[in-house]
Amino acid sequence: MLIPLSERILYEDNHLLVVNKLPSEIVQGDKTGDESLLEEVKRYLKIRYHKPGNVFAGLVHRIDRPVSGAVMYAKTSKALSRLTTMVRERELDKVYLAVVRNKPAAASGSLEHFLLKNEAQNKSYITEATRNGARLARLDYEVMAVSDSFCLLKVQLHTGRHHQIRAQLSAIGSPILGDVKYGDRRALPDASIALHAVKLSFKHPVNGLQLVVSAAPSWKSRHWEIFRDLISETYLR
Repeated sequence: MLIPLSERILYEDNHLLVVNKLPSEIVQGDKTGDESLLEEVKRYLKIRYHKPGNVFAGLVHRIDRPVSGAVMYAKTSKALSRLTTMVRERELDKVYLAVVRNKPAAASGSLEHFLLKNEAQNKSYITEATRNGARLARLDYEVMAVSDSFCLLKVQLHTGRHHQIRAQLSAIGSPILGDVKYGDRRALPDASIALHAVKLSFKHPVNGLQLVVSAAPSWKSRHWEIFRDLISETYLR
């Protein structure tokens, strides 16, 4: 049974709503026709605040369907416009946690690749810089902990390309747990992948205050549970 949206709200004020997305959810409507998190958000706002007619809510940034973690929606057009600009200018700082089977050769590093998206396959490939349509992808990673079976990575994005973390970690031989599309050997039971948007840092689009919002992963999943103490101490205090 899905956890109700009202129990997954990480931050809310008159302009913003940040939700801890479940890995089964899509952030906005797509060709599947499945109900999106955006529709859930609008329904929540309509009921919670007794709003008549259509309810405004705008998606600020996206994360993939099998990925979990913090997703931000704007409750006003002013906030959406300003936040969209902040995302475009890389003023919204996003930190992800990834669990991989294969520890990277280096304990930390900066990855830079050119990615080409294949629309038909919904997949991005590493390619040459000169390839038509190739886009630069940059991220930093750090090994945070290693267990008998898994390795926990912190990932910080510097660009926001399609499937960027998934493709770049796969390129160094460390595909994300459960991500068979990018080279892991088997899927997870719930069809999720072990990638979680754990922290958003940004200036409030209206009052200018610095905000940091953190999201806990699902402790029911063994790959997150074994790193629970470290994740809680580092991000959730």
